[in-house]
Amino acid sequence: MHTEIISHVKSQPSSENHEGNVVIQTNESHSQGVAARAEQFAAEFGFAGFGRIMGLLHDKGKEQQDWQSYIRYVTGLSSTDPHVHPRHAYVGALMARELYPDVYPLLSYPIMGHHAGMVDYVQFEETMRQAIPHDVTLETKQQWHLPIELVQKIGNKGFHHLIRLLYSCLVDADFLDTEQFMNQGRADMRGSHESLKDLLPRLEAYLKQFKSDSEVNKIRKEVQERCDEMSCAAPGFYSLTVPTGGGKTLSSMLWALKHAIKYGKKRVIIAIPYTSIIVQTAAVMRQVFGAENVLEHHSNVDHDDNGDEFNQYDDNRLRLKLATENWDYPIIVTTNVQLFESMFSNRPSVCRRLHNICNSVLILDEAQMLPLDLMQPIIDSLKTYQQCFGVSVLFTTASMPALEGEYGRKCTGNYLSGIEKIQEIIPAEMNLVNRLKRVNLHFEDNVATDYDALAQRLSSHERVLCIVNTRRDAQEIFSRLPSEGLTYHLSRMMCPRHVTRRIDEIKTALQEDNNKIIRVVSTQLVEAGVDIDFPVVYRQEAGLDSVLQSAGRCNREGKLAQLGDVYVFSLGRSLPPGFLSQANNARKNLCNITDWFGRDAIQQYFVQLYSRNGTFDVADINTLLYSNLKELMFKTAAEKFRLIKDNTIAVIVNYENSMDLVEQLKSQGVNYRLMKKLSQYSVNVYERDFKELYKYGLVEEVLPAVYVVPSAAQYDSKTGLSLQNHWLEEIMYIDGEKK
Repeated sequence: MHTEIISHVKSQPSSENHEGNVVIQTNESHSQGVAARAEQFAAEFGFAGFGRIMGLLHDKGKEQQDWQSYIRYVTGLSSTDPHVHPRHAYVGALMARELYPDVYPLLSYPIMGHHAGMVDYVQFEETMRQAIPHDVTLETKQQWHLPIELVQKIGNKGFHHLIRLLYSCLVDADFLDTEQFMNQGRADMRGSHESLKDLLPRLEAYLKQFKSDSEVNKIRKEVQERCDEMSCAAPGFYSLTVPTGGGKTLSSMLWALKHAIKYGKKRVIIAIPYTSIIVQTAAVMRQVFGAENVLEHHSNVDHDDNGDEFNQYDDNRLRLKLATENWDYPIIVTTNVQLFESMFSNRPSVCRRLHNICNSVLILDEAQMLPLDLMQPIIDSLKTYQQCFGVSVLFTTASMPALEGEYGRKCTGNYLSGIEKIQEIIPAEMNLVNRLKRVNLHFEDNVATDYDALAQRLSSHERVLCIVNTRRDAQEIFSRLPSEGLTYHLSRMMCPRHVTRRIDEIKTALQEDNNKIIRVVSTQLVEAGVDIDFPVVYRQEAGLDSVLQSAGRCNREGKLAQLGDVYVFSLGRSLPPGFLSQANNARKNLCNITDWFGRDAIQQYFVQLYSRNGTFDVADINTLLYSNLKELMFKTAAEKFRLIKDNTIAVIVNYENSMDLVEQLKSQGVNYRLMKKLSQYSVNVYERDFKELYKYGLVEEVLPAVYVVPSAAQYDSKTGLSLQNHWLEEIMYIDGEKK
């Protein structure tokens, strides 16, 4: 009878340490392996001892006789069914309190949650009232110094982040050690990438190919040189405020790489608000650094997919897939949602990557898009990661929000406590706003227009882009444009695959001089980061940041003989209540503005906007995680902290081969890879619209909570999903013909 305590079992003959045709990993071996990794990870932020102790204690509960009987039965080592599946994670948490009573929450929360997730304090305290099982050996106190003085320096707003980072170290170490035992080949695929120091020459060589043959390129060169100079500045908060077209993407990367190399930081993480910008940015990064060094991580990317770009990189695709689990990669391009929701998550699979944010350079692109109603916990997180965990932060934007200092009145409880100091990389004397000015702004939003009049105005231009606030407005205006030349519609009534293809078509069409007429009507999805260039842009009334972003789609490359024109118009009705209306009113309340693109105008605009904002902490993170460190609400905070408030229902539409994937779904059931593919063919509709589609039998529930609109006639190749019943329309048409 084998007497060693088992942690894991795999079916593979071995010349040693095996019973029958299975191989075991002892609990001692696993615990030591996890301890070594967790110690290494936690050393990045000064808590190596904590990491080692968690690793040694996390699976002590597997020593229980019931647990050993269970694993022997489920792996075939025993035929006796114990009829139990005992919990084990809580045992190590109890031991941590016994051994380290002064700091035990830092150890016990991660240990208790390393499989199921970290819980709220009520459940934590209830579990901690249990006794250590009698058949588990209580370790003697480990001879490790746990730096209590460092804990005290973290502060209330960073305490939960410290626990979460320790949790991340333990979870990742546990996954990696288990993987190495269970699948050595998969484990060997990790970590094979170049260092940032190796990648810098690639970027420098790439930048040298661009000649300063135009005023725009000269300015881009100056911005790069300034970023190069400022990369030596001490770690902290920085901003790169450059008008659209000034080359922020590559310049910010030059600063980040050089800064990281000088201060020994391990990776560069680029966080972006929209997936459309991410796809574009990631493509540039792969072109510069090679696909094997850039991880693109967001909901619309599938590293299992056999796309053309990666056909020659089968091994690389697997490495990328593995890297999405823990972000162990030199360059990461991801979403604000992935980044910030990870910082507030309680789930092991999500928190696993957090420790790899430490000691990195974080670029927050399009910083003006950070959500106001969660701005306070976001800023608090950034300050904690910068001050305590070795992260340097660079905000990049053409419209830098007011994040430095305090705004609002403390007496009301609704104020924003910002960052003490943000160093701007571009000095005012570079005068980029005027040197890169390529458009005239025409504000017409006090004079109402309507769909017909607006469509007539758009039709008077050969190449024009119109950006509106709602999907309905986009469809109404598009339907009124004449059928001549190339006319395009863009909105989220089109599935992501359709949107991507349409944007690519527009970009290609704009590059061909023989396409005389190109007219596009779009929602806001193109106003930030999408590299399209029109001589004329119309923008429905909105906040100043949105207006300026839209203006960035006009005369982007400065190739016109004169300035481009941007017209800000009103459709003569109130905007939807909430942020959109508040932002528009903040812009309209600005007075005596002589330069709408200048930093003073942007600063005044955001101060106005903040004064109208209802809350900077809609998730009430202050109560859940700051106010009482003995009553931490990890699970509740994770549920409430959501950057995207989704009150919609996703439906799969009939586009390209989506129905083939639906048939696979019906036969195979739900699996991650298939659902990820199908997300490219999904449209989110409001509940009231979903009910209408469902009422007419246009929606099929193929699996629980998985909805499909199977009719091809319900999905238009130009405008996407139609919310009108196409069967009724056809019947009415036929009746009309009969009459």
